[in-house]
Amino acid sequence: MNHPASPQPKPRPPIPLPFHYAWLIVAVTFFASFNGAGIRVVPTVLIHPLEADFGWARSAITFGISLNLLLYGAVAPVAGWFLDKIGPRRVMLTSLTMLCTGLVATTFVTELWQFWLTWGVLVGLGAGGMSGVLSASVAHRWFNARRGLAVGILSSGSSTGQIVFIPFMLFVVAYVGWRMGSYVLVGCTAAAVALVWLLMRDKPEDIGLEAYNEGPGAQTAPVADKPAGESEGAKPAGPVMGIKDAVKTPTFWLLCGVFSICGGTANGLIGTHLLPHALENGFDRLTVASAIGLMGTMNILGTLFSGWLADRVDPRKLIAVVFTFRGLSLFYLLWVDTTFGLLAFTIVYGLDWFATVPPVVMIAGQTFGKQSIGRIYGWIFLSHQIGGFAMANAGGLLYDYVGNYEMAFFAGGWMGLMAAAFGLSIRPKKTVPPLGPTPAGAPA
Repeated sequence: MNHPASPQPKPRPPIPLPFHYAWLIVAVTFFASFNGAGIRVVPTVLIHPLEADFGWARSAITFGISLNLLLYGAVAPVAGWFLDKIGPRRVMLTSLTMLCTGLVATTFVTELWQFWLTWGVLVGLGAGGMSGVLSASVAHRWFNARRGLAVGILSSGSSTGQIVFIPFMLFVVAYVGWRMGSYVLVGCTAAAVALVWLLMRDKPEDIGLEAYNEGPGAQTAPVADKPAGESEGAKPAGPVMGIKDAVKTPTFWLLCGVFSICGGTANGLIGTHLLPHALENGFDRLTVASAIGLMGTMNILGTLFSGWLADRVDPRKLIAVVFTFRGLSLFYLLWVDTTFGLLAFTIVYGLDWFATVPPVVMIAGQTFGKQSIGRIYGWIFLSHQIGGFAMANAGGLLYDYVGNYEMAFFAGGWMGLMAAAFGLSIRPKKTVPPLGPTPAGAPA
């Protein structure tokens, strides 16, 4: 006698929450991005210890750091493709595992090429899987409302990790050395792996929910029962735009230009060279660590505020304002010679460090579509890291040639003003084709 098959249990969240699970996804992704991006910038702290231990030239060490920046961006288009295909969870676990492998390998470094391989290649590739393209993908998968705020929170995780880990590792390296400091970072990475494994999910439908919406039902947002034969939470996938179509639009190239300057002036210039610049200009280690920590705090506030504004104002104008302040602050850095001046710089620069990300992601999503955001934004993010690679390398070479960073900071100021002009030049249009043929008689 045949018995009817028992109904499959509906998917549920791993843990019950009094709020939408999307916000826990934001917290887990924030922590993973915080660790990945923070660990990636640790070699900045190692410049002076490596010079002392091995006698390597400044430009040789910064080449490893710039290689890290380049690969961090080079993996973004690939990560974006995998994010669209297999989802964030497996991408995050793979990236964190590679990052952990690179960190363990760093403890055995004795030659310059080994430093380039571990901190430059392995750490750069591992951290790249948790770059800004992950934030863009998660925000567009899990949020219909408050997407700009979600991007702001996730972007602050990546950017704050870069700044908070620097003062943290300054003290760790001072007390236990840079090799033991790597094991501390391994522990941080292991904690991120555990959280992702237990709590991360690829999309709301995996746990019987819909993407976050405001209004009635936003707290639980259950997926409605589907007719027999239709998968739980099934929705039209939406159109997908490839990179071949995206490169035909002026918006793509302007966003690449904006982000290239963003990476050059942030990760490449300030992220790599501010710490040695400040130490070599008479500021003590505690003052520098405090200033960079303050920059991290301001970065959280600036990125969250930028995300809030991106939902309410023209993102092009937001890009222009942020980069104008960035360019002017770099000009101001040329005259900083007091503790007050250094703190004032870190406040202003911290507020606009990653405030560029929410408006860029918003424009990319509006232009290229939700289903394409991972792969298209991955290429835009690659331009960010190419800029970082170029400026990190150029800063080291200029230092070896003239003995200071004044020319690099001056060039960065003008680049910031140029990016503001690029932002105002964007004329975004929704270029994604319609899902199906236009009905007869309907307007094109």
